[in-house]
Amino acid sequence: MKIYVTRQIPQAGIEPLGEHEVEIYEGDTPIGHQELIEKVRGADAVIPLLTDELDADVLGYAKKLKVVANYAVGYDNIDIEEATERGIVVTNTPDVLTQATAELAWALLFASARRIGEGERLVRQGKFKGWSPTLLLGQGIRGKTLGVVGAGRIGTRFALISRGFEMKVFYYDEERNEELERELGAKKVDISYLLHACDYVSIHLPLTRFTRHLIDAHQIFRMKPTAVLVNTSRGAIIDEKALAAALRGGKLAAAGLDVYENEPEVAPELLKCDNAVLAPHIGSATHEARSRMAELCANAVLDVFAGRMPSNIVNAQVWADRRQ
Repeated sequence: MKIYVTRQIPQAGIEPLGEHEVEIYEGDTPIGHQELIEKVRGADAVIPLLTDELDADVLGYAKKLKVVANYAVGYDNIDIEEATERGIVVTNTPDVLTQATAELAWALLFASARRIGEGERLVRQGKFKGWSPTLLLGQGIRGKTLGVVGAGRIGTRFALISRGFEMKVFYYDEERNEELERELGAKKVDISYLLHACDYVSIHLPLTRFTRHLIDAHQIFRMKPTAVLVNTSRGAIIDEKALAAALRGGKLAAAGLDVYENEPEVAPELLKCDNAVLAPHIGSATHEARSRMAELCANAVLDVFAGRMPSNIVNAQVWADRRQ
């Protein structure tokens, strides 16, 4: 079988595929659209990154393709409807990056609240003149109100970490989260109330046509001027220009971002905001998480080749159709 991997991933995801023909894209930037088409054309399996768009155009050339094992938990880079129509199994990498991403969200929250980015720049630029009672005053965390937008695996883990800070927790999700309600006394509320009431808001939603620009200028206006907004999910959930305007205009205290709408580009307006902590999409960037993600991708490919349904299948309808 021919397997195409769109970027170098940990060996934990390559070694198990040794009996098959594996080709790995050697570039440091995302593969071009036309080259991706050429590689997909002859592949039985593809292991893409979230930066690689497998749209209807690309999948239209996938005459042999059996499985797309996405090296990410989100799969908005893949046309799931088209893949399902063509009988192509799509998988993702849930669970294994939950803790890593939740920890990074807290790192961004702390850095934003306590203005660590601004402080580091001050020191590196030689502008630190000594301790001062008014130097870079930030926001406290203990006893504050935390809003979790999206209470899935990562959002739940993120919220549970707040126990040590005695925070009041609100969450926004389509479904009730009984674990958060039981463990934290969390309350399910609508998005507008959450944004209005919370001191810290962290986003953990998938990107869909319903969540794109969910946090727009109107919603940001509802937030406290002392609030901090964190996003480790997908950049397009926030209207970046509206966020930058709020940060520059004193309508929002700070933001911590790991994702951007047009990665790797960052909105120039955000780059000018000293009160924005900007990370380069490293939510799952621990040795443990990235290796386990690679293993899940390899296992999914091998399962499909062996006629087994992968445990992390996204479009289970494809498997049901095969069994009919």
